[in-house]
Amino acid sequence: MKPPPSNRHGGAQRPPSDRGGSGAGGPSRPHAPHGQSNDRQQRRDHAAPGQSQGANPQYARPQQGPRPDGQPDHRGPRPQGKAFQSRPNQDNQHRDRPRNDFHRPDRQRDQGPRRAPDTPRGAVWLYGLHAVAAALINPSRRLRHLMLTEEAQQTLTTRVPPPWPLASEQVDRGRIDHMLGRDIAHQGAALLADPLAPPSLQHALDRPGPLLVLDQVTDPRNVGAILRSAAAFGVAAVITQDRNAPEETGALAKAASGALETIPLLRAVNITRTLIALKAAGFWVVGLDAGGEALAGPAFADRRIALVLGAEGEGLRRLTRETCDVIAGLAMKGVMESLNVSAAAAVALYELTRR
Repeated sequence: MKPPPSNRHGGAQRPPSDRGGSGAGGPSRPHAPHGQSNDRQQRRDHAAPGQSQGANPQYARPQQGPRPDGQPDHRGPRPQGKAFQSRPNQDNQHRDRPRNDFHRPDRQRDQGPRRAPDTPRGAVWLYGLHAVAAALINPSRRLRHLMLTEEAQQTLTTRVPPPWPLASEQVDRGRIDHMLGRDIAHQGAALLADPLAPPSLQHALDRPGPLLVLDQVTDPRNVGAILRSAAAFGVAAVITQDRNAPEETGALAKAASGALETIPLLRAVNITRTLIALKAAGFWVVGLDAGGEALAGPAFADRRIALVLGAEGEGLRRLTRETCDVIAGLAMKGVMESLNVSAAAAVALYELTRR
């Protein structure tokens, strides 16, 4: 049975099949073992004279001669041994990629941000001399690894005399830069530690001083600066929302300048219910907003205050505002209408402690 004619111009027939013998007129070739193929050997047998044995004659381009439409061929001779390979369509460019997802190079983008090298899961790198020094003397901290440059070790020794809870490793500044990033102001001190366990609300109520409640303040540097002001003005604790608040990071601890180790940082699931619980405990809830009356510290001399600050740019949410006992603002005589949330917290705490 003859093979069907090809659809190519000129009516050239298809090459013999690679499933049986070599075709009519040639000696028969034994079949390949089960599971293998003789297609490579058959392509060599049926290659045209002067054609590379590695090229498939079915896709080979003619060397010379007229085109199918009768016009002369000006393309010139094609180099020997080069088989025509069609460029894949852009829509099908991923068709020949392996389907195993573990070998896809773009899978790294789906795994989330990378942690610093040699960082166990759940740990955090604290950096900066104040943050590291405060963590070394905090008995509630679980410390893992301390890296110091020679200069930082001398400075830290004068602030926190040894012995320390763990031995330090003296390194050069370039190693800490490589681990944390060159844009991090680590001052030559890096401490790997576990995050602090958040205390209970009752623990915060037992401490003297006002409370600070942050309603969706998301910038870790703002939260750290607020902790620093809270330590300066005797705040009992700082309460943030569990979801829309930053985790404990090196940037937050660096901005807190050691206050993260001394001021309890609580996380509340629902800010509104927390404010209601504070009212029941005898607190007077004051929401800080530019539209309220001027905040006056002597007016709250006989009350224990819970000061509520809203998110950067958006301020207090509606339910938070409605739950507050009073809305107060800062008396500003300049041209600026508002302050950064950390700066506003510092000014408000100063006013509240002015009795």
